[in-house]
Amino acid sequence: MAPLTSAKGSESGTARVVGSGLSGVAELIIFHPVDTVAKRLMSNKSKFTLQAANSIIFKDYATASLPKKLFSLFPGLGYAAGYKISQRIYKFGGQPYFNDLIRGTPVLRNAFVNTFGERNGKNMMHATAGSLTGIGEVVLLPLDALKIKRQTNPEAFRGRGVVQIFMEEGRTLYRGWGWTVARNAPGSFALFGGSAFTKDYVLGIEDYSKATWWQNFIASTAGAISSITVAAPLDTIKTRIQNANFETKVHGAVVVRDLIKNEGMTAFFKGLTPKIIVVGPKLIFSFTLAQTLIPMVGKYV
Repeated sequence: MAPLTSAKGSESGTARVVGSGLSGVAELIIFHPVDTVAKRLMSNKSKFTLQAANSIIFKDYATASLPKKLFSLFPGLGYAAGYKISQRIYKFGGQPYFNDLIRGTPVLRNAFVNTFGERNGKNMMHATAGSLTGIGEVVLLPLDALKIKRQTNPEAFRGRGVVQIFMEEGRTLYRGWGWTVARNAPGSFALFGGSAFTKDYVLGIEDYSKATWWQNFIASTAGAISSITVAAPLDTIKTRIQNANFETKVHGAVVVRDLIKNEGMTAFFKGLTPKIIVVGPKLIFSFTLAQTLIPMVGKYV
């Protein structure tokens, strides 16, 4: 994902929030069904075959009509909306602030420049700002956990509403937070760093904020594919932990052991292909929309 801030960090905070929030809404409506499919594939512990695909993807609606099948891919939309919009506002608006913080702190900026050089240091600051942003996303973990459970294990809700679940489950909603941090740190580093590297070394852009739509498309695709591939194994572990019943305490080490024993090393990359197919366009879509809306909103606020 290419950085959303210009060299001077000129976008207002309100513009960043509104622009990135609207991009999250649009992304959610279009891409939530594909995300559901990817999560169900990652949660599937049996051998995947084309014959079993229907029941794995559509679960209880495997024999239903096509409209009902398609509608079944929108479970947990309310939780997904809360998570995705908050996540996009935080990620798209937060990374520029972390980047501004690093560049605006002489000790930190000089450390990057002296270690990596002026050009590479600039890219590393963008990547590190992305990594810090990714680590901070752990605060949104409860919404992410509820979204995944609704997508893959709706029986865990047992008719309870979101307030009741928060009251009863408490800290269990942060189950897997360590694996989430371990996934987000390198994933977001690769996302922002891969995009910055592509813009700088492949496309020859000095001021990333002046990139054209096509240049943003190329850079964002490179960053998205790098991020998803790097984070795939840890993402699978996180998903397995989060989709269990609330009362079931699942340790990451146990998930890793059982996964290797029963499914083999390739299971760490279950759902990778559909995720790459959707995440590339998803990030490109939301980034392009955010880049369009943030300056537009900035004219009025």
